[in-house]
Amino acid sequence: MKTLVLFVLFLLPAIIMAQSPAQPENLASQVVAANGANRSPLDGAAIASRATATSAMATRAVTAPVLDGKTDDLAWRDAQVIDQFLEYEPKKGAETRFKTEVRVTYDDKSLYILARMYDPAPDSIVSLLSRRDVRTQSEQLKIMIDSYHDRRTGYEFCVNPAGVKRDFYVYDDNNEDPTWDAVWDVATRIDSLGWVAEFRIPFSQIRFNNIEDHTFGFMVVRDVARTSARISWPLYDHEKQGYFSQMGDLSGIRGLSAPRRLEVMPYVVTKNETRPSGSSFNHPQSMSAGADLKYGLSSNLTLDATINPDFGQVEADPSVLNLSAFEQFFEERRPFFLEGAGIFSFRTACGDIDTQCTGLFYSRRIGRSPQLSGIYGDETSPMNTTILSAAKVGGRLGRGLSVGFLDAVTQREQGAGGATIEPQTNYAVARLQQSLFGGTGDIGTMITAVDRSLDAQSAPYLRNSAYTGGVDLRKRFLNKNYELTAYVAGSLVRGSQEAITSTQRDGVHRYQRPDDNIQFDPNRTSLSGNAERLTISKFGGGVTRFQSVYQRFSPGFETNDVGFQPRADEQMFRNWFALQFNDPKKAFRRAFFNFNTFQTWTTAGLPTNMSLNTNWHVQFPNQMWGHIGGNFGNFTPTYADREARGGPAVRRSQDYDVWTGVEGDGRNKWTPYLFAGTYGSDAGHSNGKWINPSVDFRVSSRFSASLGANYETQINDNQWVDNFGVSGVDTTHYTFARLDQNTLSLSSRLNFTASPTLSLQFYAQPFITTGKYSDWRELANPRAEKYEDRYKPYLGGDPGGFDFKALRSNTVVRWEYRPGSTLFFVWQQGRELSSDQPSEFNFRHDIGNLFSLHPSNTLLIKASYWFNP
Repeated sequence: MKTLVLFVLFLLPAIIMAQSPAQPENLASQVVAANGANRSPLDGAAIASRATATSAMATRAVTAPVLDGKTDDLAWRDAQVIDQFLEYEPKKGAETRFKTEVRVTYDDKSLYILARMYDPAPDSIVSLLSRRDVRTQSEQLKIMIDSYHDRRTGYEFCVNPAGVKRDFYVYDDNNEDPTWDAVWDVATRIDSLGWVAEFRIPFSQIRFNNIEDHTFGFMVVRDVARTSARISWPLYDHEKQGYFSQMGDLSGIRGLSAPRRLEVMPYVVTKNETRPSGSSFNHPQSMSAGADLKYGLSSNLTLDATINPDFGQVEADPSVLNLSAFEQFFEERRPFFLEGAGIFSFRTACGDIDTQCTGLFYSRRIGRSPQLSGIYGDETSPMNTTILSAAKVGGRLGRGLSVGFLDAVTQREQGAGGATIEPQTNYAVARLQQSLFGGTGDIGTMITAVDRSLDAQSAPYLRNSAYTGGVDLRKRFLNKNYELTAYVAGSLVRGSQEAITSTQRDGVHRYQRPDDNIQFDPNRTSLSGNAERLTISKFGGGVTRFQSVYQRFSPGFETNDVGFQPRADEQMFRNWFALQFNDPKKAFRRAFFNFNTFQTWTTAGLPTNMSLNTNWHVQFPNQMWGHIGGNFGNFTPTYADREARGGPAVRRSQDYDVWTGVEGDGRNKWTPYLFAGTYGSDAGHSNGKWINPSVDFRVSSRFSASLGANYETQINDNQWVDNFGVSGVDTTHYTFARLDQNTLSLSSRLNFTASPTLSLQFYAQPFITTGKYSDWRELANPRAEKYEDRYKPYLGGDPGGFDFKALRSNTVVRWEYRPGSTLFFVWQQGRELSSDQPSEFNFRHDIGNLFSLHPSNTLLIKASYWFNP
C-alpha cells in the first residue's frame, strides 16, 4: 500500500508538469498579432467553388493536409467552400455576423475538414479547458456525419478552441451516445481573424455501405459562447423533430477501400483495497489484466469484446435509502455497456415525453451485486459479480437492417463456507431493426435470454432461466411532425416451485393480495406474461406538441433478470400537451409550458392513481431561467395496491406537490441555482418540504467546480413498517406508522485540466437520513373514504426508526498519453453506517459521526494501450 501511494505521489506532478501547455491562461495573449504574419493564402483569396444551402462536394486530396490549425495547406486550395451558415438560435434563419467557412477533402484513409470561424473580437473568444467529452460554456464547432445516409444514425465530432474533443454516436435521429470514443485528431488555433479547427477523421472509425460512390449526410454547427448564438449549415429547424433528418448532403466521396478495422486495447490494473477482517481491517493488494477488442467484420459491422473487464475508474452510484415498494433504478456507467447501447434499446416503460425509459435490457443486471449475499454472504463476500467475458456485434447491413447481438458470462461467486451467492450466468441479447419508408419508419424485434447454473443452495431462491421477446414499430407522417409507435412483448421464467413462488409474491407481482382476482399457485414452476404499448405524438410544426400513451403489463409479465420493471399488473394512460416558443420575444428568449394527465389501473380495472401536472420553464432575455410546476392527484377514488406489500389495496387521499426554481446565466464565472418545493397528502396528516441550492463556478480556464445541497424534511403518516402473519390470511397484520424523516445530501465536484489529455476530477457525496416511527397502526378498513377510518392501533410496542449515513467519493486522474491509450490513477473512498435505532437529525453531530467512521479505501492504477495492428 505504501509503495503504491509513494509511486502515485512521485509520478503525478511530473506528468502534470510535462503535459501542461506552455501558453498563458490569458486568452488575449494567445491571439496572433494582427499584422497578418500567420494569415493563410486562403483567407480572403478567391473561392474555387461554393456549396449550396443544402449540398456540398468533397474533393480528393493528392497529399493529405498537415494538422496544425493553419489554413495554408495546398490540400485546401481547391476544396469547395461551405459558407452559407445561418443562425438558428435565438433567431431562426437570421444572417450572422460570425462568418464561418468549412472545406472538406479526403484520401483513402481519412476524411479531412477545415473550419475557419471568423470573429470580430477574437480576444473575446471563450476557450476553456476540460477533460474529453465534458461540455463547457465555451465556443464550439460540431461536425455531424450520417455515413449511411439513412437520416437517422451517425456521428458527431466536436471541438472547442482549446482543443477539447467530444464525440457521440447518434441513433433514432437525435439520441446521443456520449460513451462512444473514436480515435481521431483535431488541431485548433486562435489568431487575429478568429479561430481554426482542422480535423482528421479516419474512415476506420465510422461505418458506411460498401458501394463505389458515397453521399454522406453532413451538418456543421457553431456555438458562440458569449452571445449564446447557434449557427448551422444547413439551417437547422428546432420546430421539426430530430436533427439528423435535417442534414445536408456531402457527395463526391468515391473509391473508398475497406479500411483495416482491428483495434486492440490490453490493460493492467493494480489495486489495493480496505477489507474488514474480524474486528480490524486489512489491505490486500491485487493485480489483474484484461483486454478490449474491436474488429470490423465488414465496412458496416463491428465486433466488440472484453475479457476480464475492470471498471474501477467509473464513478460510484449516489447513496439512497429506498423505503418505497419498488426497486431503485441506477443508470449504467460502464463504458463497454454504454457504447452502442442504442441498438439494444427496447423501451417498455417511460416517464414524461418518453424520457427516463426502461425496457427489456438493463445492462446493470450483468455484474450485479450477488443476489444471495443476504442469505449466504458475510463481510468478506464480493460486492459485485465478476464478468468473465462479454462480446457484442453491432452495425447496419444492406437495405437499412440494423443488428445487435450481445453475450456475457459472469462467474460463480461464493460466500461463507463456499456457498453460492451468485451462480455462473449467461446473458444473451439479440436485436434486429429494419428501416422503412426512407428512414421515416422502422420495425424491429428483440430477444433476451438468461440461463443460470444453479445448485442446491441457489435453486430455491433464483430462477434458472428467463426469456423475453418483443416486436416494435415506428412511423412518422404528415411532414414528419407526427409519430406513431407501438410494441408487443412477452416473457417466460422457469425455476423451482420455491423460486416461482417467490416470484409470484415479490414486489413486482404480489399475487398473494387478498382483494384481487389473481390466482396464487404455489405449485408453479414457470410464469409467463405480456405487455403492450401504443403512442401517438406530435413533435414538430408550430408551437404545439402532444403525446398520448396507452400501456399495459399483464400480472405475469417479468423482465427483471436482464431488464428493469418496477411492477406488473398495470394499465396506464398518459397525455402530454405543450406550448413551445423557441423564437425570442421581448419578455423571454425561450419558453415551454407543459400540461399532463396520468392515470393507472390494474388489469382488472382497479384505479391506482390519477393526477394532473403542469410545469413551466422560461429563459429570460438575460439568459436566466425560471421554473415552476405542480402535481395535483387522486381527487377521484384511487387505491394503492402495493402499499401494504401483499396486503389489500389502500385508498389514496388527495395530494399536491408544488415547486419552483431559478437558474443563473451559465456564461458567467459562477452560476447559482435554487429549487424548492412543498407537498402534502393524507388529509393533512402527511407533508414535507425541500430545498436544493447549488452553484457552479469557474476559477480559470483550467479549474471549475460545483457545490450543491439537498435538504428535505417530511412527515409520512402511513409509512409501511412490516406485515405480521401470512399474507392473504384474515389474521395478518399489515402495519403502518407515522415517520418523521430528515434527509441531507451534499455533492461537490472539482475539475482541474492541465491539458486536453490530462485532467483530475474529484467527486464526493455525503448522505445522511434519520427517521423515527410513531403511532404504530394496522389496516382496519383500507378502502374507507375517511382517512382516519382506514387504520386502527397496533399493539406492537415501539416501531423504532433508522439512522443511515454514507459517504461516496471518487478521485480520478486521467492521462491520455497517446491517442486511445489512457493511464488512470483512482482513489475511491466509502464510509457507511446503518442503524435501526431512531435518531434526531443534527447536522454537526451527524457529519462528525460520518467522518469518524472507518473508511473503505480503494486505490488503483489502470493502464491501457490502444493499437491498430
